[in-house]
Amino acid sequence: MVSTSAIVWNILFGAIGAGYFIYGKRQHEGVPMFCGFALMVFPYFVSSAWATFAIGAILMAIPFYFRD
Repeated sequence: MVSTSAIVWNILFGAIGAGYFIYGKRQHEGVPMFCGFALMVFPYFVSSAWATFAIGAILMAIPFYFRD
């Protein structure tokens, strides 16, 4: 059974991931595009709300530290 908070985090990180992916594709930058794809896909494999938040926060921060 998936908790309500996990569903909310999944929707939030999926939407942010779509934005990262579109930005990376239009700007021809690999790091935001990869992180956006990962943000959209990883919630399907993680069921814990805390793990979803932690992984999502890390994936959101990666493009700010690693540039193409």
